Amino acid sequence: MASATSTESPLDAIPVAPPDPILGLLEAFQKDARSDKINLSVGVYQNESGRTPTLECVRRAEAKLLESGEGHGYLGIDGHPAFVARARRLVFGADAEPGGPLADRLAVAQTPGGTAALRVAADFLHAQFPSSRVWLSQPTWVNHAKIFQSAGFPIGEYPYFDARSHGLDLDRMLDALGQAGPRDIVCLHACCHNPTGVDPSAAEWERIADILRDRNLIPVVDFAYQGFGDGLDEDSAGLNRLVAHGLELVVCGSYSKNFGLYGERVGAVAVRARTPRGAGAALSQIKSAIRANYSSPPRHGAAIVATILNDAELDALWRDEVVGMRRRIRAMRELFVRSLAEHGVDQDFSFLLKQRGMFSFSGLNRMQVDELRSRHAIYIVDNGRINVAGMTTATMDRLCRAIASVLAS
Repeated sequence: MASATSTESPLDAIPVAPPDPILGLLEAFQKDARSDKINLSVGVYQNESGRTPTLECVRRAEAKLLESGEGHGYLGIDGHPAFVARARRLVFGADAEPGGPLADRLAVAQTPGGTAALRVAADFLHAQFPSSRVWLSQPTWVNHAKIFQSAGFPIGEYPYFDARSHGLDLDRMLDALGQAGPRDIVCLHACCHNPTGVDPSAAEWERIADILRDRNLIPVVDFAYQGFGDGLDEDSAGLNRLVAHGLELVVCGSYSKNFGLYGERVGAVAVRARTPRGAGAALSQIKSAIRANYSSPPRHGAAIVATILNDAELDALWRDEVVGMRRRIRAMRELFVRSLAEHGVDQDFSFLLKQRGMFSFSGLNRMQVDELRSRHAIYIVDNGRINVAGMTTATMDRLCRAIASVLAS
């Protein structure tokens, strides 16, 4: 007797996933028909014209690549060799050069952007430490929890932002990390903390390194904004303190922002081990995780970065362009604070000048954010995070008038 076949679709039973808190805003912004809309939600650098520029060093590097005839064949599992060599140097400094104290204690692989670097790190760490918990700052980048949970980790949170002082809540942070178990994993932001813009001082990094070492914790350092805080070398200061304390750690780097290569998806995952044997074992496991995921990373963006960093003239040009982007962000912070005061806002927003990078916690609440979006076509994240790099001189007056109106109501 033939069995009855169901006409019901198995896919119909699947629940609809909620939109991403940030990328969902981008979709809503794109559908908004208002001509004066302003998008300060997605973390993308924009120039004074409100556009994401292609850096001049990138244009010249692409021209060189076209002339060189570099092909489009598969890269190895761990990526473009010249890119990997320069990424080591950029993140860890001269100590990573051949003959340096870190040269044989680093395992580095190229990844498709910083997000993939975090996911590869999560898969690698969960395979080796399946009983560990991942500790995230409260708040943190909205995708951190999803990435580590998808790899199988339970999530803990440590206090980070003090809403009263608009600064770092270090004592409560250290108290929480003091409850973490050995080999638990702590996700830290190297600089330009997302979403708050609040970074530890040198002395605070020392205290953080102390507790990580004393509790035998494993740092995962998200390094997405190198050069956008105080400088390319200066932004490594916190990471350098962790290394100086002898900590084994994972660094997840992104080249989307500081090279403007958002769509090329260029990133790297690096493990700093205490011994050469540990570094070799870590690289073998990272390559195994990559092979089971996307097999090998994309070539073009990595070739652009390698071309720039291996050419003295292009490297100098790139460094100048990073300085220019950082100064523009700083100028927008200063203009924003000044313009809010000029529009009669009594609340003191000077704390924004102490924050670093593309983002700031504005202090605006969910209702105020909703009103900015519905009444004024200004899009920021629900928690009040503003992308300062999306501000322009031309839109500043309307932005501050809208915020003043919302605060008054």
